[in-house]
Amino acid sequence: MESLEEILKKLTPGNGSGDMVSRNSRADQESEEPDCIICNDLGWVVPNARLGDPGFGKAVPCSCRESLSDPSRLVQLQRYSNLGPLTKIRFDYIHPSGPSSGEIDKKLFESAFNTAKGFAEDPQGWLILSGKSGSGKTQLAAAIVNRVLEKGHPSFFMFVPDLLDHLRSTYTSSSDISYDQLFEQVRSAPLLVLDDLGKQSATSWAQEKIYQVINYRYVNALPTIFTISTPIEDLDAHWRTRLLDDSSSLICNLSSDATDAYRDDWGKIDRKILDRFTFRSFDSRGNAANREQAQSLDMALAYAKNFAVSPEGWLVFLGPTGSGKTHLSIAIANECINNGRNVMYFLVADLLDYLRDTFSPDSRVTYDRRFDQVRNADILILRDFGAHHATPWAREKLYQLLVHRHDSRLPTIITTRELDEGKRSDPVVSRLLDVTLTSVIPIDAPDYRYRGRDS
Repeated sequence: MESLEEILKKLTPGNGSGDMVSRNSRADQESEEPDCIICNDLGWVVPNARLGDPGFGKAVPCSCRESLSDPSRLVQLQRYSNLGPLTKIRFDYIHPSGPSSGEIDKKLFESAFNTAKGFAEDPQGWLILSGKSGSGKTQLAAAIVNRVLEKGHPSFFMFVPDLLDHLRSTYTSSSDISYDQLFEQVRSAPLLVLDDLGKQSATSWAQEKIYQVINYRYVNALPTIFTISTPIEDLDAHWRTRLLDDSSSLICNLSSDATDAYRDDWGKIDRKILDRFTFRSFDSRGNAANREQAQSLDMALAYAKNFAVSPEGWLVFLGPTGSGKTHLSIAIANECINNGRNVMYFLVADLLDYLRDTFSPDSRVTYDRRFDQVRNADILILRDFGAHHATPWAREKLYQLLVHRHDSRLPTIITTRELDEGKRSDPVVSRLLDVTLTSVIPIDAPDYRYRGRDS
C-alpha cells in the first residue's frame, strides 16, 4: 500500500489543459509521462470556475474516463482515496442494526445507516456521524466512500491525528511534498472524510489547521463527512459554528450514551443548588452582622449583580468561611446560564482531581481536552482557591490555567479565604491583584451557617 505522502505527491497541482485545472500534476519530472495530459491519470479535473460559480472547487470526471474500464477506474480511485484496508467495507457487509446489543442504539444505528446510504447516492452538504468508540461511525463513513468510488467519483479519507502528523512532517527537509501541496489536496478533495475529529491534540496550531480545512469546505460547500466520538458541545467554538449550521449539516447520533457520563456533570452546577442560591435568596443583612459587615455584603451583592449583567474581567470574593462568597458566585452563574452563557464551576481541589483522573487508562477523555475545556470556558468559577493541596503539579496546572485566562481576559470568578498581598512577586497572586483586570471584593461578615443560616 502506498503511503499518504506517495499518494499526494501524485496529486499536487500542476499545469492543466485548456480551461481545466488538474489536481494531479507531474510531481516528479523524472517519472514517466502520464497517459492523459489533461488530468495526469488522476481521472478527474477541477474547472477554472470563478468564486460564486456553482462549479467552483468541484471536481468533474476527465474525458479520459470513457476509455477506462469500470474495474480499472475503481482501482485508480481506491488508490487515491487513502482508504487502505477500508476499501473492503460496503453497506452489504454492515448489519443495519449495528454492533450494539441495546435496543435504543440499534434503532439509532439503523437510522444512521439509512441516512448514510442516501448520502452515498447523492453527497451534498455535510454528514456528521457522532457516537462513542466502537459504535460503527468509521464503518459507515468508509461504506459511503466506497459507494462513491464505485460510481466513479473521487473521495479522500483521513484520520485527523494522522493528517496533523503529515502536515507537521512537511516542515522537515526530508519531506518530498510541501505543506501547501498537502494542505490544498486535503481541503479541496471532492468528498472528504475527517475521521475522529476532536481526537487530535488540543494545541492552538492543531485547532487552527483543522478550522482552516473546515472553514474552506464550508465556504465552498464541499461535501464532507465527519466522525466524532467527542460531544460536539466540547469541540472548538469556531468549529461548532460551521458544524451546527442546519442549512448544511446533518447530524446522526449512533449511540444513546454519546454524551458520556464523564461529561454530564463536568463543570456543571446541580439544578437544585442553582435554585437555592439566587440573588433573591441572598440576605445582605447577614447573620447578626453589624453595620460595617452589612455594608460589605451590600457591596459584594452589587458587584455580583453587575458582573452577572456584563461578565467582564475577574471578580475575586475574599472572606472567611460562610460569609456568602459561594452563594454570590452561584447566583452569578444562575443569571449567566439563563442568558445562554457557558459557565463552568469547580471546587479547586475537585478540579485537580478530575484532571489527574484523565491520566488513568480507563479515562474516556484526554487531559488536553479536559484542560482546554476549563481554560477556554466562557465563564469560569473557581471555588475555595488556595484550600487545595499545593503540590508542584497542582501549582503548575493552576498557574497555566490562570495565565491563559489572564492573557485572554476571560471572565473568571474566584472565591478564596485569604489573599496575601505581601506575595505580589508570586505570578498567581500578581494576576489576582491586577487592578487592570481584577476586582477584589472583601466580605467581612459572620458565618451564615451559624444558627442554621444558609451560606
